[in-house]
Amino acid sequence: MKTKTIYKGRLLHLAIGKELLPNGYLAQFEIIKHPGAALVVPFLAKDKIILLKQLRPVINSYIYELPAGTLDKNELPLSCAKREIIEETGYAAKKFTKLGEIYPVPGYSTEKIAVFKAEKLTKRHRIPEQDEVIENFRFNKKKIKKLFKSGKIVDAKTICALVLCNWL
Repeated sequence: MKTKTIYKGRLLHLAIGKELLPNGYLAQFEIIKHPGAALVVPFLAKDKIILLKQLRPVINSYIYELPAGTLDKNELPLSCAKREIIEETGYAAKKFTKLGEIYPVPGYSTEKIAVFKAEKLTKRHRIPEQDEVIENFRFNKKKIKKLFKSGKIVDAKTICALVLCNWL
């Protein structure tokens, strides 16, 4: 697909693209070009994970999420996962297992998120970013399912990761 950038921000780029579809229709797309991200499911124990309650000003709400972050330029997803777990939870992990990759909004964004399970956690100094308002919680599988069923876990990437871990 040929694209033309119409806005270039610090993180995201907005482009317009045209593509001739197999049915002969020439479609125009608005595309958010995203560098990609990594998400971590931090296991404190076999039956206990860390979940964040994070302020998301764009939707004017605090929501439950798993630690995640955007890849820095030329950064590998595993390196991003290792960085984000420390920044957002104050724990480092000795073992990472890649669970898969997801495209959260493929209708208009190129963002691809690598999902990792993190185990054998050790306490570190938390290094939050200035624009992040985060509180950490520890939940077992039963409590996670209860939060989800009550509509309190609404973040798509978190829901996908919990499914990949067989927690939903």
